[in-house]
Amino acid sequence: MTTKLVTVTTGTPVARASRLLYAHRIRRLPVVDDDNILVGILGERAVASGLPSASTGSSSKEMANTLSKLTVGVLMHPEVLTVTPDITVESAMALAQENRVGCLVVVDNQYKPVGIVTTNDVIYRILSPLLGLGKPGVRLHIHDCGEVGQISQVTGLIEQHGMKLEVIHVDDSPITGKRDLIVQVVTKESDPLINDLTKQGYKVELRKRRSWPLSEDD
Repeated sequence: MTTKLVTVTTGTPVARASRLLYAHRIRRLPVVDDDNILVGILGERAVASGLPSASTGSSSKEMANTLSKLTVGVLMHPEVLTVTPDITVESAMALAQENRVGCLVVVDNQYKPVGIVTTNDVIYRILSPLLGLGKPGVRLHIHDCGEVGQISQVTGLIEQHGMKLEVIHVDDSPITGKRDLIVQVVTKESDPLINDLTKQGYKVELRKRRSWPLSEDD
């Protein structure tokens, strides 16, 4: 989770909240009262929808006057999904998916925000390492190879070839209904391993790896 929280109050001008979102490259702001108790959350979409637009026909002066009076309390969502710091990642993500939200505010026993966890946090900190993004090696997709004995056979061959196993996980194929094995091995030449796996009757696919800049921004 992100612990460097940027918060606002219900009386914070929306114009200032908008600047905070932009300056800190974040999408949501927990809203607190004078005692730092969580009372809502403000998202960038709510801010965008609440900002006056030139299409309304209002003059610049009128829009500026409206904007100066608009506060966070008007646009925030008072209902916030919260979790405690000791919740497991699996439980937190299940809660987020069940409620179709992109973030959960982490609160202490006094309902004061101590952090925020987003779906991007999970992708960046957990799924990216699990999938081997940013790690060296080649990825092999071994079809119909998800049973314990099969996995043991594959890892044994990897060891025989003196390769370092960087990532391994089982993927349930929605197309075939079978369990496939994904491995990422550090090697300059994967053909010998692929040939041996093919001889054992496995269909092996060399996956092309794409890289893109990862960001911790939520």
